[in-house]
Amino acid sequence: MRVLCVILMTSLWAGAQIPAGCDQVVVGLAKDWNSSHVSLRVYERRGKAWIPAGKSWAGRLGRRGLAWGQGIHNQIKSSAPVKKEGDQKAPAGIFLIGGAYGYAASIARHPKLPYRRISECDLWVEDMSSNHYNRHLVLKNPPQTTWEKKAQMRQNDYAHSLKLYIAHNDAILGGKPIPGLGSAIFFHIWRDGGNRPTAGCTTMSDPMLKALIAHLDPEKKPVYVLLPDSEYRRLKSSWNLP
Repeated sequence: MRVLCVILMTSLWAGAQIPAGCDQVVVGLAKDWNSSHVSLRVYERRGKAWIPAGKSWAGRLGRRGLAWGQGIHNQIKSSAPVKKEGDQKAPAGIFLIGGAYGYAASIARHPKLPYRRISECDLWVEDMSSNHYNRHLVLKNPPQTTWEKKAQMRQNDYAHSLKLYIAHNDAILGGKPIPGLGSAIFFHIWRDGGNRPTAGCTTMSDPMLKALIAHLDPEKKPVYVLLPDSEYRRLKSSWNLP
């Protein structure tokens, strides 16, 4: 599934800040680079001002905190690590938001927000040696090999029964994700009532994820901004953040 916005030409450290025409931002703030807890809030642009669209809510991040991801944010000087495959860190930066996936036949969503009901033939590839790395792949027949079964999106797992794609290390204008910089980053339902961190995704309660998906408007070109609190304050002006 393609992301909702046309992806601009970027590299790991180059690109836009808040994209032109973006009027909806999901902001995630962590206490510091090592935190697995996040406070989330949606903002919408009114003229030149960013206005909160509702209250903030709690989420969870990678069990080892955050690292700089590949998104549409500008290169900055930082001593923080860069996101790698398997590092159990959530990618920090500014990211386009893609379509939703789930087990249900339908969900509450904006008509222009893509939604795919996940079948046993839907894969998301995390194998760095594969040409399909960090891509959605649909098999013609049910999976047979160990590799195919490992990559299945449907694992009869409640936490992954609904998810929204975060375009970290995403294909750029027909290019390929960079092997090893991290894959399969989503918003999805948290585990154990929020008592467990993630392997790099951003998770939240079932009701809040459903509310977020229902609220997002593709015509407002929504993005996700995830940063430690100190970095957010430092970059707020230059990145035109809410």
